[in-house]
Amino acid sequence: MTSRTPRKSRSTSGIAASANGPSASSISAVAALAGVSTATVSRVLNRSKPVNAETQQRVEAAVSQLGYRANPFARSLTSGESRLILVLTPDFLNPFFAEIVQGIESVTRRSGYSILLSQASDTAPLDTVYERLVDGVISLAHLRDPKALSGTDRKHNLPWVACSEFRPDDDIPYVSIDHRQGAIDAVQYLLNRGHRRIALLTAAEDYTWARQRRIGYEETLRRAGLTVDPALIRVARGTEYADGIEAVGGLLSLQDLPTAIFAVADTLAIGAIKALRRAGRRVPEDVAVVGFDNLHLAQVFEPSLTTIAQPMRELGQAAVELLLGQLAGEKPVSRMLPHTLVVRESG
Repeated sequence: MTSRTPRKSRSTSGIAASANGPSASSISAVAALAGVSTATVSRVLNRSKPVNAETQQRVEAAVSQLGYRANPFARSLTSGESRLILVLTPDFLNPFFAEIVQGIESVTRRSGYSILLSQASDTAPLDTVYERLVDGVISLAHLRDPKALSGTDRKHNLPWVACSEFRPDDDIPYVSIDHRQGAIDAVQYLLNRGHRRIALLTAAEDYTWARQRRIGYEETLRRAGLTVDPALIRVARGTEYADGIEAVGGLLSLQDLPTAIFAVADTLAIGAIKALRRAGRRVPEDVAVVGFDNLHLAQVFEPSLTTIAQPMRELGQAAVELLLGQLAGEKPVSRMLPHTLVVRESG
């Protein structure tokens, strides 16, 4: 991906009017009260060029006295940057994505940026207002074709970073973990505990992470000399708790039940435990369960969940750092962050 040059020319339809409204007249009032030019006020507010301390104090006093607030949209039209980052997420309510967004926000706040959150899918075009206003995009969503969001090759218009979910064959830089190795660690742990009939509770495999975790599951079983039994692999409708409950129903109908379940998400694992309990099965005595993510709920749920911990906040933080590097003209380099196996009561 090439670094982006500042977009000095933005479309002004529907936005430029704000530059001539109250905010624009207010900056003139600030300049008159401080006894300086509007350009000097702008330099003080945007910290674009140094001014002497006495002038800065006069401008800041005038700003305070008049209650002036800069219009970020008008500023973006003239400066070519908005200091806004668009964050695309597939699900506002999913606690996994919420943790990543908190990590993103912790860095943007320190760096003088703000974020816009938008729920994204392949079928929903990106609001063109976002395209005009934001300086870059962090995508947590599964997007088969990011360019299709607006019908243009956005990768050459805006810096993009994929976070957690990424496409290995694409040129969009990403921050993620080694999902395959995480699954290997989870299944090997169950093998070390003596389990040989291990079920997989997975999600739709158009997701990179789900596909890689299934690869890790199957690879580990074969390495142990075990046959991969298709009857023990259940694909959930989604990744909600209820999807885990539903998917485990198929496993409970088997004559030869598994002694352990590896779920590719904590939400599915917790749903699986609820389904097992309803069927009179004890966890982990009858069936051990291992999840993936290490959500906060994994610690307080009973039994507490053995899981692969993703550094969720660190993923968000690293994604922002990668994006800000691109905005500064640096060549982006994708990163893999470490995961850990957290052993608790369920497995």
